[in-house]
Amino acid sequence: MAETPLQMTMRLYRKLKRRGQKAKRWSDYYEGRHPLLFASPEFSTQTGDLFDGFSDNWCRTITHATVERLRPLAFRLEDGSIDKEAGRAWKRSSCHVEIGLALLEALISSRSYVLVWKPDGIHTEITFEKPSSAVVEYVPGRRRLRAAGLKVWTDHDLEFATLFTPDTIYRWQRSRRGGGHGTWTGRTAGLSRGEASHIKNPLGVVPLVEIPNQTRLDAPPTSELAPVIPLQNAINSLWTHVMTASDERALPARVVLGMDRPMREITDPETGEVIGEEDEPLAKFRSDRLLWLERQGASIAEFSAADLRGFLDVITQAVEHIAAQTRTPAIYLNKKLINIPESAVSADEAGLVAKAYERHDHFGAALQEVMRLEALAAGETGRAESLAYGSVVWRDPQFRTDAQYADALVKWKAIGVPDEALWERVPNVTPEEIERWRRMRNDQASAILGGNLAGLYGPKPDADQVEPADALADAA
Repeated sequence: MAETPLQMTMRLYRKLKRRGQKAKRWSDYYEGRHPLLFASPEFSTQTGDLFDGFSDNWCRTITHATVERLRPLAFRLEDGSIDKEAGRAWKRSSCHVEIGLALLEALISSRSYVLVWKPDGIHTEITFEKPSSAVVEYVPGRRRLRAAGLKVWTDHDLEFATLFTPDTIYRWQRSRRGGGHGTWTGRTAGLSRGEASHIKNPLGVVPLVEIPNQTRLDAPPTSELAPVIPLQNAINSLWTHVMTASDERALPARVVLGMDRPMREITDPETGEVIGEEDEPLAKFRSDRLLWLERQGASIAEFSAADLRGFLDVITQAVEHIAAQTRTPAIYLNKKLINIPESAVSADEAGLVAKAYERHDHFGAALQEVMRLEALAAGETGRAESLAYGSVVWRDPQFRTDAQYADALVKWKAIGVPDEALWERVPNVTPEEIERWRRMRNDQASAILGGNLAGLYGPKPDADQVEPADALADAA
């Protein structure tokens, strides 16, 4: 029996909630909300909630080290030219601002989503969605062909869901009053009177695109934090032992040998007679820093302070394991690279740069599909087809100094690489800026060929305004 749209909505909703549990765990680790694990029950009993909220958070460092190497600059068509209309649509929806957040979310939570739609029926809008509010389902056996997509959100006491299929858009709502969930019904809130809750999909494809953090061919996307979390828990546990040990054993401890514990007499307040004795509080001896040794043979010995370097060495080793498993340069983690050659820095960053190039492929394929949908929404099927065979222009993921870039560009120029191709290799240079440089160069060439040197260097000064050479010499 074929599945109804309502049944599909409910099934995808349950799938979304199941994924949300794992995504929340990864998000908590990114934010530094770590449970204290690998501690014995005795340790937990002694410390109680002393270390609640404590974490030495390396999860944030790992993800930011990668996402700062991922910056799309433009989109190319099949012939290699820059798609200006795609660039305009990209900026109109502020994608150049939010793309970093979307890619960061994909690294943390294993995926994020992009919705391409016309909310007003006129202008195309591109919005990024978090994994807790969207899900995409694929055709069985077709990992890239989207069968349906679901987006959910809440507003006061109503919960909304939109089911996207290639043919129809189904819009639902249900009440959340009383802390429960009602039955999904066709949406009425936010729609004009007489407007249908379910409408035809003008694109003919699911307009919700997944940005997956893919690492294996036959496995679902995973978080960059997956290999980090066990080591992160170990580091937190070690730090708690360091701090508790430093609280009790960081200073030398003195011990009195050959004496009984100091005692004091207990007297009757009415008669003054001694009726017993009790231990003398040691706090007074600590505060006064005085002690009288009256027994013959009594002496004072000392326990040395605890050496905590063993804990610190293990923590350092765990951080190095995190760096190796995530291909994060050492300079991001220990900041100990001092007075080393540039070649060593490049070698240290090689793993991270290679990982960034891998993400260019996976994330770039999703972004190409997003801009193809934008062209379809604009009614430009030819441009959409060309974008499907085009590519994404990314910023160079390897950070170099201006001198290194300049030296490389001079050498590329020497073998005949055109100026426009060289300009594209300059970091952070946008296609709009390259176009402006091209116009400036052409204007300069036109002025020279046309004899308009004044347009380049300004008008020639009059003869009576030029001081004689001997006058200039006298003034000097």
